[in-house]
Amino acid sequence: MTESPRDTTPQGAAAVAPFDTTAIVQAARERAAERMSAPPAEPDLPALLRSIRDRLTTFSKRVVLREVGTVLSVGSGVAAVSGLRQVRTDEIVAFPTGVQGLVLNLDHGEVDVILLGSEQGIRGGDMVVAAGERLRVPVGTTLLGRVVNPLGAQLDEGAPIDPAEHRLLERSAPGIVDRAPINQPLYTGCKLIDALIPIGRGQRELIVGDRKTGKTTLAIDAILAQRETDVACVYVAVGQRKSSIVETIDILRRTGALRYTTVVASSPDDPPALRYLAPYAGCVMAEYLMHAGRDVLIIYDDLSKHADAYRELSLLLRRPPGREAYPGDIFYQHARLLERACKLNDASGGASLTALPIIEIQRGNLSSYISTNLISITDGQIVLDSAMFNRGIKPAIDAGRSVSRVGGSAQTRAMRSVAGQLRLDLAQFEEVAHFTRFGTDVDDATRRQIERGTRLRAVLTQPAHQPRALSEQIVALYPAANGLLDALPVDRIPQFEHALIRHLEASYAHVLREIDLNGELTSDLESDLQEAIAHVTQTIGESDRSHS
Repeated sequence: MTESPRDTTPQGAAAVAPFDTTAIVQAARERAAERMSAPPAEPDLPALLRSIRDRLTTFSKRVVLREVGTVLSVGSGVAAVSGLRQVRTDEIVAFPTGVQGLVLNLDHGEVDVILLGSEQGIRGGDMVVAAGERLRVPVGTTLLGRVVNPLGAQLDEGAPIDPAEHRLLERSAPGIVDRAPINQPLYTGCKLIDALIPIGRGQRELIVGDRKTGKTTLAIDAILAQRETDVACVYVAVGQRKSSIVETIDILRRTGALRYTTVVASSPDDPPALRYLAPYAGCVMAEYLMHAGRDVLIIYDDLSKHADAYRELSLLLRRPPGREAYPGDIFYQHARLLERACKLNDASGGASLTALPIIEIQRGNLSSYISTNLISITDGQIVLDSAMFNRGIKPAIDAGRSVSRVGGSAQTRAMRSVAGQLRLDLAQFEEVAHFTRFGTDVDDATRRQIERGTRLRAVLTQPAHQPRALSEQIVALYPAANGLLDALPVDRIPQFEHALIRHLEASYAHVLREIDLNGELTSDLESDLQEAIAHVTQTIGESDRSHS
């Protein structure tokens, strides 16, 4: 007689049925007995022989040789490896942890490798295998709207990226025969840039300024200005803080600009190799779109941090330092990157790659080593002044020190007719305004010049992340260039500009449409524009008198 199990259910708790293991074991035994009693299935010998014969006909013998080395030392994102006698520069090697490395230095007894991932878990004596191939990154239109790291791995939460192909990180710049003159404008949406420092498609225009003067804001506004165009964009964040990268991505997402933009992100926490490779990875992704027939805008934010990352790697690799401890080939590193921006001729597809590299300087010193290098490589520079920024003049662009060497040939006739005198008027205003700060007495002509320059400066002031279309820029600059705002109070100019554009959209929509389509300001359009300006000026004047 077996003893029933004791009831251990706490008093007041619901009773739970016991788990009957005996029934389960009995059912399993019955199923096993049925399988044993069933007759075995006859094997399909002819089908099996055919399968073996097919495998033998397609079987091929090959010997794969992999060169193997040994880790001598590792630290700070760099590893010294011995035994890889046949390895080449820029070749990929694999470590036991799965992290890849890129060969940069070749010596008699060892090679130096920069790590493309974490060095955690890699120790001296570990085996290193040469991959026999160079570094490649994914490219394709599927990368538009995505955030990736310099190796092409996705950093966002979207679906897995399906690239069109993988391309080598290093590519030669297009030759002279494959290039065409730059004759098509690329509008940034900034009135001051598009009027005084115009940029053409295929140009390399440097953005330079002190810290916190609006350099990234100008670049982001240039991306936002491409919403109604066919221009694809690539934003490369080199060593930027993660909070800044997230803020930039959020702006692009909220404005709808992320759908035609690829963000290549590298932060200060990444290994120096990734910060060094980030601009080249972004350039490869942009070049694929260019060779596919699309105009592309690429932002390098910023190359001063890229130079710092390369200096860090070079010092770790024991390369001889030069000026400011930078290696001697730092100029070559930036030149071979920026030379890939160009305008292709029709035989090569006719597309373009426009580069806007950013660099940070200290206390407005344009004669620093990296800044002079990049100024000599690029086709012009946009200089931002910290004093203007602190006075509330935004964008804080110093028109006197900023220049575009090729953009003028890409400017439309309407913009040339409006902006022809603006640079001279603005330069003269800055000169005379400098003396009036000391309380110098001026004559009436100079006072009128200062008043007009003050209004011109107010017209060129523009809020961040609000790029203007070409037609809106021209109708805003036209009254300032022709002295039609001299009687208008300076604090009323933003209201005047907004009211003028709204009035044109309601009553003279053909003016805006014709300017955007043809890029010309004909006499008939100019007459209609003057009527609209007079109407808005009168309306604002009557409003001021009624309030007074």
